[in-house]
Amino acid sequence: MVNTGIIIGHFEPLHLGQIRSILDAAGQAKSLHIIITKHPSPHPDFTITLQDKARWLQMACAELPFIQIHTTNEIALPLHESFDEVSIDITASNAKLQRIIGELSLPTDTVLFVAENHSLAQDGTREQLLMNVITTPLQPEFDSYAIARDPIAHWSAIHPQARGDYTKTVAIVGGESSGKTTLVHKLVNYYGASFVLEMGRLYVGTDLGGSEIGLQYSDYGPIALNHAQAIRKAAANATAPVTIIDTDFVTTQAFCEEYEGRTHPFVSACVDEFRLDHTIMLDNNTPWVADGMRSLGNPDARGRFEQRLLDIFSRHNIQPHLIDKPDYDARYQQAVTFIDQHIYGK
Repeated sequence: MVNTGIIIGHFEPLHLGQIRSILDAAGQAKSLHIIITKHPSPHPDFTITLQDKARWLQMACAELPFIQIHTTNEIALPLHESFDEVSIDITASNAKLQRIIGELSLPTDTVLFVAENHSLAQDGTREQLLMNVITTPLQPEFDSYAIARDPIAHWSAIHPQARGDYTKTVAIVGGESSGKTTLVHKLVNYYGASFVLEMGRLYVGTDLGGSEIGLQYSDYGPIALNHAQAIRKAAANATAPVTIIDTDFVTTQAFCEEYEGRTHPFVSACVDEFRLDHTIMLDNNTPWVADGMRSLGNPDARGRFEQRLLDIFSRHNIQPHLIDKPDYDARYQQAVTFIDQHIYGK
């Protein structure tokens, strides 16, 4: 066993194969330092920061105190599909290793852990490096290049701590009795997805005794806050590349304006701060069904509320995808088609 080792990588996304290599290295070193670098060609559909990647690894290794996580903007690693196409610049590689040793105050006998097939591990190269090289076993079932190129297709390979940054939120919105909640549960079952229930309805049950008679302006802030927390939790525990949200902050704002006659600034801030990836809006052209909590049942009220939603979306530069089929199954099929196209790339 060596005293100190380092692993350098993009970790974008962090996947199970990388974790297995880290665990193998950790079994051979008393102290292991993981240096996270920027990805030279990040995926255009996901905005991932160095801090995101540090959080993934910090959480994954939280109970392994002999592993320390670091980030660097200074050291860049080349992007390659195969190690066969990589040419090693010994002088540049040694300069990077020397910089790491200096910045982290590492001992001179620190070793570098790389995969068995890594170019730095090949005879004729490793002998010229500033650090000794120790190899970790290959993880042939995990292709880092393929996973980075198409994270959705390799969802099961992504480490659970990283999945929250690779799931896309889809809000289902619309007026009262437009079939939102039923559609949400259909989609959740279809995709095996995490989901968030309509927070206003839950709030009425938990804080107002089951009736909207006590609902007032001061309740809309807590409703929005609870919704934000629920969305964050659902995404963090995502079970699929899509996370389904029953209603959104725009809907909460619309009800506030409808019933209280004014805009709530905190809810407005939530619309902008907790931006959802996609919004599917259901047309208010389905039969209205009274459930004891609905009050906008006549055609004028339904039309007014639908226009209010559209006005607030426009105010915040959100373009919802409108589903206008009056048939419930047709709506479901349209929603599946939209998600398949925009998230799964089908």
